[in-house]
Amino acid sequence: MSDPEPRSRRLLSVAIAPKDKSDCENLLRALNSLLPEHWTAEIQSDFDGGKVLLSGDYELELQTICHRISHEYKIRIDVGEVKVAFRETIRKAAEAEGKYIRQVGGSGNYGHCMLRVEPNEPNKGYEFINDIHGGVVPKKYIDSIDRGVREALELGILAGFPIVDLKVTLFDGSYHEVDSNEMAFTFAGSIAFKEAARKASPVLLEPVMAVEITVPKEQMGAIADEISSRRGRIEGMEHHLVSVVVEATIPLAELLGVRRLRGCVYSNTFARYEKVIPGGGSDGGGAGITAQKPDGPKGKSGSAFAKSDEEPE
Repeated sequence: MSDPEPRSRRLLSVAIAPKDKSDCENLLRALNSLLPEHWTAEIQSDFDGGKVLLSGDYELELQTICHRISHEYKIRIDVGEVKVAFRETIRKAAEAEGKYIRQVGGSGNYGHCMLRVEPNEPNKGYEFINDIHGGVVPKKYIDSIDRGVREALELGILAGFPIVDLKVTLFDGSYHEVDSNEMAFTFAGSIAFKEAARKASPVLLEPVMAVEITVPKEQMGAIADEISSRRGRIEGMEHHLVSVVVEATIPLAELLGVRRLRGCVYSNTFARYEKVIPGGGSDGGGAGITAQKPDGPKGKSGSAFAKSDEEPE
């Protein structure tokens, strides 16, 4: 069993709330009407804490939707900070045991499993492998263990972001004829997975964009400094008569609110997720290190969302 999309795969999200609570239904109707025109945008959650969470791949796209809600649909809204969709993954294999044993009144709860976690290929998502032999865990509880793992995936290990691209193998466990039930094995699966993931060199990942910049030759030094200051890397250059086309990769968090780099028009597309280096920076996802919530990519709010009632620039 596999699940390549544990949660929205969009790169950005923003919370939108109506200033007048009576406009909640109107806001949802406006979004449902607008989203078919914006191919990467989607509603990630409906009115969680009084806010709608809107996700997408492009800051300008999210800005445009907010602008249209305000001006075309005449709904006054508060727009939150733009959030970059970080992810987590693991860099090595590890094993752990999960036991859930509780006595409630006259009935008991017993679940026990052994899990092995290991990295999966990039973009392969989550894969669950049943390697139980001899009926040590009855088939009716296998799906419950898988469910417990999936729930833990959503919560992350390092900083609360979804965990992606890993294999989880159920290879041992035990059960009780009377006290075992689905709930107990769901808890056991979650416990075993969390313990194994903590031992498997978890790392934090951030989206990195492929950026193409056309710049006059005399500005090449300035644009190189600009790319470096945004934790970017120059990947290649193509020289023309009076200009240079620069190909670079830059973390998405460093591009929020940016329409131009040193006055040069640029285009960008999603390239890949890369490991965040604690203290700021990212790399190409090499040998794993234990990561924590990054100090570097601050998730800037972006000038596009400073005021929802202004025209987009």
